[in-house]
Amino acid sequence: MDFESVAIIGGGESGIGTALLARNKEKKVFLSEYGTLKEPFRLELIENNIPFEEKGHSFEKLKKFDIVVKSPGVSDDVEIVKKLRDFGKDIISEIEFGYYFTEVPIIGITGSNGKTTTTGLIYHLLKEAGVNALVGGNIGKSFARLVCENSKCDVYVLELSSFQLDGIRTFRPSIAVLLNITPDHLDRYQYKFENYILSKLRIVMNQKAGDLFIYNGDDASINDYFNKGQASQKLQVIRKENYKSTSLSTESGELFDISKTNLKGLHNRFNALCAIEAVKRFGLSFDSIENGLKTFVNVPHRLEMVAEINGVEYINDSKATNVDSVYYALEAMEGKVIWIAGGTDKGNDYSPIMDLVKSKVQYLICLGLDNSKLKLVFGNVLKDIFETQSTREAVVMANRLAQNGEKVLLSPACASFDLFNNYEHRGNVFKEEVNKLKSELML
Repeated sequence: MDFESVAIIGGGESGIGTALLARNKEKKVFLSEYGTLKEPFRLELIENNIPFEEKGHSFEKLKKFDIVVKSPGVSDDVEIVKKLRDFGKDIISEIEFGYYFTEVPIIGITGSNGKTTTTGLIYHLLKEAGVNALVGGNIGKSFARLVCENSKCDVYVLELSSFQLDGIRTFRPSIAVLLNITPDHLDRYQYKFENYILSKLRIVMNQKAGDLFIYNGDDASINDYFNKGQASQKLQVIRKENYKSTSLSTESGELFDISKTNLKGLHNRFNALCAIEAVKRFGLSFDSIENGLKTFVNVPHRLEMVAEINGVEYINDSKATNVDSVYYALEAMEGKVIWIAGGTDKGNDYSPIMDLVKSKVQYLICLGLDNSKLKLVFGNVLKDIFETQSTREAVVMANRLAQNGEKVLLSPACASFDLFNNYEHRGNVFKEEVNKLKSELML
């Protein structure tokens, strides 16, 4: 794409990575942030002589640039985006911008749930086998920053959100992984599930013959909307029969036993099989993959074991910000559960987890400013529902209710912004309070 100047809307990791890459490629660049930049990001811009503005967007400045890169957190409905689009500006995502400046193969992973685990596992398997891989995208470093900082690598492993995929034009992963599609972020998609589905499927829109598409063959949304008849790439379908036990069966007939790994639950067996099929394209041996599976440690806030107190396990699943994630968490639990949930509801439909709640949940502890929907939905299902508005209160209450052999599970089903900065903040506070309680009880 021929352009000499780049305007960037949004000053988070994605925007800063784009600005650094644009400067590195000697493009005229300007960054515009509606709010206030975090101090480390502001210093990076200053140190690299990149002009920027804060606390508002200047349309007259932004319209003069050849292309506009919009950060994924900025909605298409904000005024400055609509004005620039009406003015005729091409607005792309940061991953599209990064793609302009690399020819390195890309493994792209998306889905409503399991993206981070699968991305991290693919990266781990490749690195353990000696492949020079870099990981980023929707986690860690932005793709644009990776491209800016690293001139040589064998493959980029990118977690991709629907917001990032919305702004692609030519971006093409040689291996695309689509884990699942369940209702999420519908407030960004006119509350139409179909729009969200089509956004996720954009991951394969530019794939060619010789590329690989790994997808969930049991997901109705993918099967209903993906036109297999027009696909030119190789299709790798993963079905439950391939991972129904802890012995995972690959397309080539190899069996990988993951019973001794940290990957618990049916959903993680599926994630692992997707990861295995992806890395096999890089020639990894059976032994290499098996060793990598054994040494993999999942990132925090995904079914993370925090502590055991008086025979009760406390599990941090703060990343579960939608109902589907909670489904997988409850499915993976053995024994009865004291469930801590709540936060900013995103239009949740709780019906998919109703049977699991009935069979596994002893008590529901609500942690949020407005718990009315949770109480309404589960009021006739659970004997007791408790309301709290602090993590300390929720943890102490869970400790009082839980019996030996049960689980206390923080799996919120909601966004965290009512009481916390983000899901990481929520999970870290939960871990702090659990460990504080454990120390107090040992005195």
